[in-house]
Amino acid sequence: MTALSTPVAPPRLAPHPDRLLPADPATRSVARELYAAVRDLPIVSPHGHVPARWLAEDTAFPDPTALLITPDHYLTRLLHARGVPLEDLGVGVADPTPAQSRAAFRLLCRHWPTFRGTPVKLWLEQVLVEVLGVDLVPAEGTADDLYDAIAARVAEPDFRPRALYDRFGLDVLATTDDPCDDLAHHAALRADPTWHGRVVPTFRPDRYLEAGVPGWADRVGALGEVAGTDTGTLAGWVDAMQRRREHFAAYGAVSSDHGHRDAAMAPLDPADGERLYAAARAGTATPAEAEALRRGLLFEMARMSSEDGLVMTLHPGVRRDHHLPSRERLGTDIGADIPVTVEFTEALRPVLHAFGTHPRFRLVVFTIDETTFSRELAPLAGFYPSLYVGAPWWFLDAPDAMERYRAAVTETAGFAKTSGFVDDTRAYLSIPARHDASRRADAAYLARLVTDHRLTLDEAHETAVDLVTTIPREAFRL
Repeated sequence: MTALSTPVAPPRLAPHPDRLLPADPATRSVARELYAAVRDLPIVSPHGHVPARWLAEDTAFPDPTALLITPDHYLTRLLHARGVPLEDLGVGVADPTPAQSRAAFRLLCRHWPTFRGTPVKLWLEQVLVEVLGVDLVPAEGTADDLYDAIAARVAEPDFRPRALYDRFGLDVLATTDDPCDDLAHHAALRADPTWHGRVVPTFRPDRYLEAGVPGWADRVGALGEVAGTDTGTLAGWVDAMQRRREHFAAYGAVSSDHGHRDAAMAPLDPADGERLYAAARAGTATPAEAEALRRGLLFEMARMSSEDGLVMTLHPGVRRDHHLPSRERLGTDIGADIPVTVEFTEALRPVLHAFGTHPRFRLVVFTIDETTFSRELAPLAGFYPSLYVGAPWWFLDAPDAMERYRAAVTETAGFAKTSGFVDDTRAYLSIPARHDASRRADAAYLARLVTDHRLTLDEAHETAVDLVTTIPREAFRL
């Protein structure tokens, strides 16, 4: 007679309550206390990519893949690195079928070990357990059960975008928007008496500054039509940008966002600027001329910031769309962007000469070249009142990099000249997990300062709270 085997229960996710806190017992005890002081504070999210439409329309999310996988470059790029075609994850697919969405989720679960050691694993585990209330470990054998459980959950009213906004404790959420956007969804939120949150647009004009990119002249023409002015000249371009910035400010914008190959910006002689602009409009500008024009246009953005008070955020040093065949097949913003080296000290000198001590100018500089934190950015922020060092961003928004950031920046610029955490995400459900990881990392860093007797416990408490409340509000003029 054969004994019946006992079914083995599938493994369950159980995020450790002390994750990211120091291993040393004395330091961990302090870190726990500091983390407890900030864990439930409201979230200030001054830079991200969640569309305002989601909150304005407040419709249920379509399926687990569209919610968790397709919009999250962190997930899709790592899966692509393991040989999964981006199209199989919904990237570039306009209207995936239910079968395609389920197949994409199975791919994520099959490749779950790929994410070991990455912040993606920490974030997604927290989303599954604490937001969605499912704790099955993603695996090939659990994929369909997980998919069905998440699909059922997001169909509930409590998981619609507005309910999640309240549940996440979001105090302010910034979107990222094209200058030609009419901001209709922002307008709808402002006009809705049932909406009480704060969602603000962010002015993102990169496509209108890169004169060497195909289609620039057409985009500039469209900008003029929306602004109601003639962009046939550089002076007209400046007028159009100023009008659109005013439109954004009227809907609550507090910042403009800029991401180019380098950080350089320099004023153009008016006559030379018009010449370069005309050549770019005609399609005859050389690459060097197009770059000079872009740097001049970016300087104009800084000048406007010194006048209208929109905080200028700068995040250079990325080779966009590194894999040309994928861009040609699927478009831009597919997770194929790769960091490159970038220099700040000389690149920013002209703009800081002009506006570095201007009371209305505020420049928050992000980088994914962490060698520049202690060498360039912290010393610049340690002198210029206008310049703040942006939080670890993109490839650096991981726990170990956050610790290196604090160590590199704090001794020269202090805590107050940093930006507060920036989640920079399209994955709505991951916002609280990303901010939580930052709060844990900062609690760990501050606890070490306390146990090293470099800060008192009271000072560390005050700083921990400031890092998630006062400091991002000051940096972004919220």
